[in-house]
Amino acid sequence: MIKPQIKVATIDLYNNEPNEGLRCIREIVKDADSKYQNIELKYNVFDTRYKGDIPDLNYDIFISSGGPGSPFEGENQQWDKDYFSLIDKIWNHNQNSEQKKYIFFICHSFQMMARFFQFGEVNQRFINSFGVMPFVKTEAGKNDPILRNLTDPFYAADIRHWQVVNPNLNMLDEFGAKILSWEIPESENKDNPAITAVRISDEIVGTQFHPEADPESMLYHFKQDERKKFIIDRYNEDKYREMIGLLEHPDKIKLTRKTVLPSFLNNAIEQLTSITV
Repeated sequence: MIKPQIKVATIDLYNNEPNEGLRCIREIVKDADSKYQNIELKYNVFDTRYKGDIPDLNYDIFISSGGPGSPFEGENQQWDKDYFSLIDKIWNHNQNSEQKKYIFFICHSFQMMARFFQFGEVNQRFINSFGVMPFVKTEAGKNDPILRNLTDPFYAADIRHWQVVNPNLNMLDEFGAKILSWEIPESENKDNPAITAVRISDEIVGTQFHPEADPESMLYHFKQDERKKFIIDRYNEDKYREMIGLLEHPDKIKLTRKTVLPSFLNNAIEQLTSITV
């Protein structure tokens, strides 16, 4: 018996920078593949930002990764144009087809998503954010499949120099989109926190934080001298140790890892195949 095949594409925006994100995404897709015995998940990675590789609409599910630097860095470059063309094709396809395409945007990609859908202002944060951080759900987020089984506030890996702020309510209403979560503001941005998760449609969703991160990936970052120094200088050494301790807490980053992206994948797979497990 030939198993039905679902094609999953990761869009790599790391620009050839060493990272743990691609490993984590690959492992989450592998876990989904093992969960659904009656289907085959075919998985490919496209090095979009560094090599200009881009998937086409033959794929069913897309996961767009994090990445370094400015979300405006690629303006007028071919990969940037191809990337937005793909999003446009996915959006238009979903307006005209019962067999939808699904896409999840992570961190750098979330900022690119905001550029495309124009649901908020993308700008440079007042200071880099790095560590295991708390986020608060909106009412929509409390009921959304990717967040509803998390604590409130929930915790996730936050690694960013840029942010999405000042939501464009008119654009959100036009798409029927919902803000799902916010950062918990610090004193410098207490009146203007960043948006940290948005659902554009049943098929299109993104998070500013890294839902794929696991304790191993974050330990990799915490051991970097410059990042350790950043946290200690910004907060103190106790805060640094507290963040490392949060990595092993079952209701913090581990819960986010096993909930957010897996929920997105499970929903997409079940909608695409009309099966449940």
